[in-house]
Amino acid sequence: MSRSLKYDIPGPDWRCSVLDVSERGWPTLFDPALSAPLELALEIGFGRGEFLLDLAAKRPETAFIGVEVSFKRVLKMARKLARSGLTNTRLLEARGELVVRDLLPPASVREIWINFSDPWPKDRHYKRRLIQSEFVANAARCLTSGGMLHVATDDVLYASQIDEVLSREPLLENTFAPERWLAEVPGRMQTGYELQWRAEGRSLHFFAYRRPSGHES
Repeated sequence: MSRSLKYDIPGPDWRCSVLDVSERGWPTLFDPALSAPLELALEIGFGRGEFLLDLAAKRPETAFIGVEVSFKRVLKMARKLARSGLTNTRLLEARGELVVRDLLPPASVREIWINFSDPWPKDRHYKRRLIQSEFVANAARCLTSGGMLHVATDDVLYASQIDEVLSREPLLENTFAPERWLAEVPGRMQTGYELQWRAEGRSLHFFAYRRPSGHES
């Protein structure tokens, strides 16, 4: 029997809407006590939220944005976030590609994290994959000088596409070069799903691309 979905938020509700962001802008949605200018970091597809909560707890001075397309996942994360006591994270129910295209000003984000997004393995679903040239170009535009785009996948074919797309983006450079990706990143938090996949013997692929200094426009 499936559990009933709990709608109550046991504390502050840190969800925001696309309309909130469009009309008010990100700085007004975070605690004024956070240092100015606001340092933004974004996780697209936070899933169960372990990775985002870990980042936010370790870096209370950074303003984190968690984006998910699923209402249910956003609601569950809002409950976890309220119980955590963290105040530096906001949650947005939206498509990641629309967020980076429409809701993030140029050179405004220090980090973008994309952990194990759906590989859409069937040929007819190929265009639904998040990591496409247009998305990466928009993400690169949003990054500050020195800003980082982190991508992870456990799908071998998707890893090849990610490598091809990222390596073609002129605003980004591969920080793992000459390696195309790494199978493990020291110090990186491992989620429950990741630990399960490692136990199953799956191949994991981690990418890290930087927007170097001198690419401000």
